[in-house]
Amino acid sequence: MPSYTAPTKDMQFILHEMLKVSQSDVPGYDELEPEFTSAVLEEAGKISSEVLHPLNVVGDTQGCTLENGVVRTPEGFKAAFDQMRDGGWPGLDMPEEFGGQNMPYVLNTAVGEMFSSSNQAFTMYQGLTHGAASAILAHGSDQQKATYLPKMVSCEWTGTMNLTESHCGTDLGLMRTKADPQDDGSYKITGQKIFISSGEHDMADNIIHLVLAKIAGGPEGIKGVSLFIVPKFLVNEDGSLGARNGVACGNIEEKMGIHGNSTCVMNYDGATGYLLGEEHKGMRAMFTMMNEARLGVGMQGLAQAEIAYQNALFYAKDRLQGRDVTGAKNPDGPADPLIVHPDIRRSLMDQKSFAEGARAFILWGASMIDSAHRKGDKDADGLVSLLTPVIKGFLTDQGYDMTVQAQQVYGGHGYIEEWGMSQFTRDARIAMIYEGANGVQALDLVGRKLAQDGGKHVMAFFEMVKSFAKENAGKDEAFDRDFLEPLKSASKDLQAAGMYFMQQGVKNPNNALAGSYDFMHMFGHVCLGLVWAQMALAARAALDAGTQDPTFYETKLATGRYYMARRLPATKMHLARIESGADPVMTLDAANF
Repeated sequence: MPSYTAPTKDMQFILHEMLKVSQSDVPGYDELEPEFTSAVLEEAGKISSEVLHPLNVVGDTQGCTLENGVVRTPEGFKAAFDQMRDGGWPGLDMPEEFGGQNMPYVLNTAVGEMFSSSNQAFTMYQGLTHGAASAILAHGSDQQKATYLPKMVSCEWTGTMNLTESHCGTDLGLMRTKADPQDDGSYKITGQKIFISSGEHDMADNIIHLVLAKIAGGPEGIKGVSLFIVPKFLVNEDGSLGARNGVACGNIEEKMGIHGNSTCVMNYDGATGYLLGEEHKGMRAMFTMMNEARLGVGMQGLAQAEIAYQNALFYAKDRLQGRDVTGAKNPDGPADPLIVHPDIRRSLMDQKSFAEGARAFILWGASMIDSAHRKGDKDADGLVSLLTPVIKGFLTDQGYDMTVQAQQVYGGHGYIEEWGMSQFTRDARIAMIYEGANGVQALDLVGRKLAQDGGKHVMAFFEMVKSFAKENAGKDEAFDRDFLEPLKSASKDLQAAGMYFMQQGVKNPNNALAGSYDFMHMFGHVCLGLVWAQMALAARAALDAGTQDPTFYETKLATGRYYMARRLPATKMHLARIESGADPVMTLDAANF
């Protein structure tokens, strides 16, 4: 059975030596002293390893069952959910007035990685609740906040997001679910939604569904979509639960992975709903939830890559297979361990350099969200908006690839269920699809985000890279050679791709759209190159100061050099693809495929 050890030391390094959170002027960050964050992370890591991770294989093998309209979660899930609730973990970063602890989002993100690594399917129940609560917090009336948020912050009630219908996924303007106005100000919601994660289960007293629907007589298409709060049980004025609402689970989807999460078909039969936000402005309200969810999904890509890497590393050190071509490393044994072989090293270094870089990228993104929300930093808000499709798309694509590489280290055993590696690959696969498939993320990046606010935010990103390189050039010849020069080269590739879009995309939009996926990956590599250079600076500073743990920092530098030398040059491949234009992609008639 696989194991999991929370990477708390690496998280502490990123928080305090790279991001220097406790020195930030973001409100609340002054509380993030190393001793405090260490205590929180160590406790979360203990729960992850001892409570959640042992249930991961249980959820995978047992799955969820539907009995007389009630979904039963896997054995042990309910007790673990009670333990998470009792510890206050679901409300770690939520407002104190609704029962949360008001910790910064960056700390919640680090904790969320550990929970997702140890048991992604389980963690989705509280993760979706967090997103639904955030949408109500941002767009709900005072009465709606008072009615729903205290119970949702504690996870006594959970939440969902209901977008997809069988005939429409990304193109939500095609939805058929209807909302009929009632005399008392409520609406009757009728329709069917599919792929609803955590849609029905036995771990909470109530489930608060956020449902997109069209009000009769409203505008056509996406402009006619509104968002509604539709509770499983209606809530009385005194806060007690009332009658069962007209919403029910019709089926549980049979899925490739995340078996421990109940992915439901939800039927709404004249269910009572309450408008959240403004009429016909449902997408604005839903995107409060979606953007948070997309960052969380990017984190899931990292989380599965991390646990897969940990187990591949253990196997590579333990499994004896073949001899080192330069001479036996285990002469008293029948063979050397797998880790002596260069190709196994390559695979492990791909995984390690991705996971550590992705963690820094995610926490940097979370710190920008804190800066935007806690101090009203519009520049941070614009930059993280630009980077959201990169975080979601690039990290989940790469995260999945890393679970496959980890599985490959095991050889045939990686394909056998008893070793557990296949679950990481299967669970990681959904992250490339839900909350907006990665192709849609790439289109969003190139089609909308690059031009947002007149291109202000992408230009700010390039200026950030340029300023970083200028400020740190010439101080250390090895740093210049190993980190700054590769970063500058990759950034120039990214700028060249953007210039190509500007010049050729105007002539033919397909020239830009055909290269959007490559651009998303190119952007992701540059972001990881940037954070690796920042981590290298922090590691060098620690070594120069005389750290008591030089091995950690020397390992960090070696891992960063690997990424810059072996992974970052992918930007040149992506640029060549982009500059080939739309013709290679669009030449064939549909009939000739």
